[in-house]
Amino acid sequence: MAQDDIYGTTRAMTERSADLAPLANEVISVLRERQTVTTAGARQVVVDYLVRAVAVKATYDPVLVLDELRGYRLTLDAIIDLYIPQAARRLGDMWMTSDIDFAGVTVGSLRLQALLGEASMGLRQCQPAGGGATFHALVVVPEQEQHFLGAAVVGAQLRRLGCEVSLAISETPKQVLARVVCDVPDMVLFSCARVPALETAKRTVKQIKSSVDPVPVLAMGGALRGKAEAIKEQTGVDLVTNTATDVLSFCTKRRKALGLG
Repeated sequence: MAQDDIYGTTRAMTERSADLAPLANEVISVLRERQTVTTAGARQVVVDYLVRAVAVKATYDPVLVLDELRGYRLTLDAIIDLYIPQAARRLGDMWMTSDIDFAGVTVGSLRLQALLGEASMGLRQCQPAGGGATFHALVVVPEQEQHFLGAAVVGAQLRRLGCEVSLAISETPKQVLARVVCDVPDMVLFSCARVPALETAKRTVKQIKSSVDPVPVLAMGGALRGKAEAIKEQTGVDLVTNTATDVLSFCTKRRKALGLG
């Protein structure tokens, strides 16, 4: 009788294990998804959440979204530098595949902009980069461009590094030149995503070089695809990069070379 009970228990446990197998597989699948990392180093599950928050949900509160992101144990630096740009790229990909219309991309970008503002609030009290040297950066989005989020992200990165930052959005080369002459920035960063904007940037760079002495560091970045050396030669900038620290390092070396710091 005891043996019958043992066999009966074993059969019951086997049947129960078979019933739980689909649930276990689902749990394993979810855990694997949480560990999936994009080529840029972001956790896929977090990127997916952020895209849903800005592109799908009818209501949106950047404070609540920021709290949710912090719940994933993300730093403000990671949110600004990695996850907001990744979500913006996903919105662009969704537009190209017709999974979202232009209005949806615009709303999503504005929501990411609001999230960027909230995340940047905690980064305002930064020490100047370079052990006390303060740099002034002008971030330019040429007049042919329609994006602004990337420039805002770069601005937030530079502020975190201790720079004073001004933005010039859709201004003409003449207006940008007037800013440079008046404010005398240490660096001018152009953010371009389309080829036509390169010609505008090229004209602006030429005007700055012929009108300002010393010439600020001139950098090019953005979503524009192409070889860095070719873009550098075409536009006349000093460097092509999407990393704010690269520009700051170049500017620091330039300042030392000129005996200014």
